[in-house]
Amino acid sequence: MNRRTLLGGLFAAASVPALSACASGITSLDNQGTTSGGGSSKGGVTIGTANFTENQVLGYLYAAVLTAAGIKTNVRPNLGTREILIPAIKGGDIDLLPEYQGALLHYLAPKATATEEGEMQNALTVALPAGLQVLPYGMAEDSDAFAVTRETAKKYGLTSLADLRKQNGKLVIGAAPEVKKRQVGAVGLKDVYGVEFKEFKSLDSSGPLVKGALKKGDVDVANLFTTDTDIQANDWVVLTDPENLIPGQHVVPLIADRKADSAVRKALARLGNVLTTAQLTELNRQVDKDKKDPEDVANAYAKQYGLA
Repeated sequence: MNRRTLLGGLFAAASVPALSACASGITSLDNQGTTSGGGSSKGGVTIGTANFTENQVLGYLYAAVLTAAGIKTNVRPNLGTREILIPAIKGGDIDLLPEYQGALLHYLAPKATATEEGEMQNALTVALPAGLQVLPYGMAEDSDAFAVTRETAKKYGLTSLADLRKQNGKLVIGAAPEVKKRQVGAVGLKDVYGVEFKEFKSLDSSGPLVKGALKKGDVDVANLFTTDTDIQANDWVVLTDPENLIPGQHVVPLIADRKADSAVRKALARLGNVLTTAQLTELNRQVDKDKKDPEDVANAYAKQYGLA
């Protein structure tokens, strides 16, 4: 799992508890309902995060808005991949997780065909294990991307994922280990585009290992996140996806029913209707480039925009 100048137009809505839908397609709190369904956050909420910068930032943003709503929180950052996180939330080790619509849907239902945000939200509701639910998705979006250097693009004539097929057996791809077995990864690239690589190098999720390998030429193709500021900084080429292998990836809270009460819903809906893709990219930059602490970055943002 790929993670945009600060904008301000929608922030006046931050103080409104029940937010309406906006042009981004956010499912409104009114449409989702505000009843707890038996859940209660009175005992506190434990937030888990995946093992990459952006997800950690989102986890601390969740904590900031929930704390501001009077809910006790605990963040357990950098726990790992979905293969670890989903069992953890089902088993009660964590209660809440920042997720991404398309990636989560393909993890739960690999053959799912939904690509539009509303359709994916509905499909997720069906695919989720008992005891879990997704809350309204936000404006911010971060998709997977497959990128090459400008030099590699020119050398092989690469502009889209379909072009990779012309170089079957010649190119090396670098990505997090789980991407080798995922539909939005090596499996889908072969099924949808007929692409076969010379080698798959297990590295990290849009992190220093895969980006370093791309810079050095140790890999030809890298799986990155679209909110990664290094893509533009290094003039890397993101290959287009004409067959829509990669679904939309709006940020969406995944929560256990046991904690999904009205207070939690309202707090997370406020954040979802304020945080933009551009802002999320900027927060990532502050952590990755400026070496700031993810919790400090999240708390500063929440305070700046009236969320905490």
